[in-house]
Amino acid sequence: MNFHNKTVWITGASSGIGKELAIQFSHLGANIILSARSTDKLKQLCDQLPPGQHKVIPLDLSQPEQVLEYVTTNMADIGKVDILINNSGVSQRSLFLENDFAVYRQLMEVNYFGLIALTKAVLPSMVVQGSGSVVSISSVAGKVGSKFRTGYSGSKYAVVGFMDCLRAEVADKNIHCLTICPGSIKTAIAHNSLNEYGVAQNKAEESIENGMDVTAAVKQMISAIAKRKDEVVVGEGISGWAPTIKRFFPGFFNRMTAKKNYR
Repeated sequence: MNFHNKTVWITGASSGIGKELAIQFSHLGANIILSARSTDKLKQLCDQLPPGQHKVIPLDLSQPEQVLEYVTTNMADIGKVDILINNSGVSQRSLFLENDFAVYRQLMEVNYFGLIALTKAVLPSMVVQGSGSVVSISSVAGKVGSKFRTGYSGSKYAVVGFMDCLRAEVADKNIHCLTICPGSIKTAIAHNSLNEYGVAQNKAEESIENGMDVTAAVKQMISAIAKRKDEVVVGEGISGWAPTIKRFFPGFFNRMTAKKNYR
């Protein structure tokens, strides 16, 4: 797939995977729509991208109804979207028995309902134009579970299921649906992970600090989009192999995760 002059809408674009996606796609000649909550960070990134018809559209995915109403109302002005990348998300590092119930609501609003709201608003225009790609960033945690991730993993499993169903529904409309499941990627996700009170833990995590380089990870993601794959796992070491181990050796995998005691 040639991305020159294609319009790519990326949520969670102010940092991490989203920011790197914006950088790499722009260097491939794409026009980028940047979304996240931080307008200042988005504008700063937009100014750093190669020249193009880039846009900044601040969105708070924790308010899905507002996102749905705003984007639906303004799609005519936003214009054609060739690739929608639902990347925005928040993680979690806390035990179920210690979690406030509200933590689960926070995670589902951003990771699941926010994703559905934006897809709901954008997809009809793709159907009308007869083409498009919907890409959702789930996680390896959306394929396998482990300690301290009940809320995060639950929300990411939901994304996988949603995308499987959506793919089947739009298969006859020339709409490509890709689910990307990253493993440990070196970003700030651990610092922003919610604790049992729904507050960012603001600390590093060894598995993330030693994770896959974000530049290399995003190259694999863009390759999967270009090849119109249905689902891809992106990761190195155990985080990349975890879904395969779980599939063929479920008992062993469950015993292994039960013994792990890191957040």
